[in-house]
Amino acid sequence: MADAPPISTLGELRASGYRPRSVKDEIRANLVEKLKDGADVFPGILGFDRTVLPQVQNALLGRHDFILLGLRGQAKSRIVRMLPSFMDEWVPEVDGSEIHDDPLAPVSKFARDLVAQHGDDTSVSWLHRSARYGEKLATPDTSIADLIGDIDPIKAATRKLTYADEEVIHFGIIPRTHRGIFAINELPDLQPRIQVGLLNIMEEQDIQIRGFNIRIPIDVLMVFTANPEDYTNRGSIITPLKDRIDSQILTHYPRELGIGVEITRQEAWAERDGEVAVKVPHVFREIVEQVAFEARASEYVDQKSGVSARLTRAALEDLISAAERRALVNGETETVVRAGDLESIEPAVTGKVELVYEGEQEGAQGVARALVGKAVAAIVKTYLPDPAEKGSGESGGRAAYREVLGWFSRGHTVDLDTDLPFDGYVRQLDQVDGLGALVDAHTTPSSPAEKASMMELALEMLHQHSLLGKDVEADGARYADMVGSVLSGLGSFGPDDEDDDFDDEDDYRGFG
Repeated sequence: MADAPPISTLGELRASGYRPRSVKDEIRANLVEKLKDGADVFPGILGFDRTVLPQVQNALLGRHDFILLGLRGQAKSRIVRMLPSFMDEWVPEVDGSEIHDDPLAPVSKFARDLVAQHGDDTSVSWLHRSARYGEKLATPDTSIADLIGDIDPIKAATRKLTYADEEVIHFGIIPRTHRGIFAINELPDLQPRIQVGLLNIMEEQDIQIRGFNIRIPIDVLMVFTANPEDYTNRGSIITPLKDRIDSQILTHYPRELGIGVEITRQEAWAERDGEVAVKVPHVFREIVEQVAFEARASEYVDQKSGVSARLTRAALEDLISAAERRALVNGETETVVRAGDLESIEPAVTGKVELVYEGEQEGAQGVARALVGKAVAAIVKTYLPDPAEKGSGESGGRAAYREVLGWFSRGHTVDLDTDLPFDGYVRQLDQVDGLGALVDAHTTPSSPAEKASMMELALEMLHQHSLLGKDVEADGARYADMVGSVLSGLGSFGPDDEDDDFDDEDDYRGFG
């Protein structure tokens, strides 16, 4: 941050050639320079380059108040909080002014009187752009006094002033953002009678307090955010206010998996700098992102509520934590995320999706597990042959898994404990005929640990296509032949070990 200019009086400010300009003109001029210089205008905002961000820039160039309308987790607040970067780093203000009066264009009675009394000797201070941004989360209990201001009876009594005097006003947060940007998040939550109080600010650029004939012109860029769901569920934006908002800009979720992966990579706390180095193969990053894509298309999830990008951030962090915990338990200093670790992301899913009635019937955990399973099936088939395809030759489709499935059909199983050390983990997977060769033929893992993780993903994909059975328990999972897994779930249904007929009640316990 650069130092403030060495100007301390109004006279020095005049001599410097400074000229007042509105905050919208200031933002426009600075944006023009950024665009001419080819600067990254909204650094860190991904996926909006050809949709949302050009519209925001158009609104700023047009000196518009605007609203960002979109479902939760679509970077609305982040975009709004980046707007102060378009203002001058430092602007002068009348020293001691509550509303940051411009020394050459004071609007409050305090500043006007001070300039009239001291002239060029009026003390000037400098305001950084970070202090020129104000924000309020709209809530039903927000009042006009909070936003605009009210009469302060204590100030009137102590200074022996009438209520009609400007100096008895206690300014609200919008006037205190004079010459800056003010944002209201979740605008529909603001009661209609409070929304009415914004009309003068939006159109006439002034405020009125308690109906007294006091006009204080306020220079402010007004920005709003809202969730379309809120229009019906919690409130609405009154028509006169909508009419005064110059631009309505629609946000959206990532439309490409790769963009979603990069957003999650940017937002998630993945570099722990702890005692364990956790490697996350790219396939797992894609699976985590695909979970959100599956949720946004699921019949069990309320699509009006949306599926926040925070889901994938929390899911990736849970995934890394599961691998980190396993390594710590086993005294390992490095590890690679495994397919079994995907179970750990279920808490991140259940807390961030709103279910419709059918989803509630299935249960939040069941829906989360199904979404993860669909994500695995969708992503892993882009790395390995798709077992749903038939007639693709010996190396493609389901035929590529013939040796693997044959091994399981002979009664073998793979037991993968949640906290299994790497050696034991690899030993379990290596016993499966053809599994390692399958992974080698279609992928290029960078380490034995990554190869093992892909081998488990192959088994999980076969399970998702109903070609392998899977028994999930608290301490891990067992993969087995599909028929054998079903029969074991039914219990013992053949004759007991001591005779050859079905004459004992125990012989039928599997059918109870």
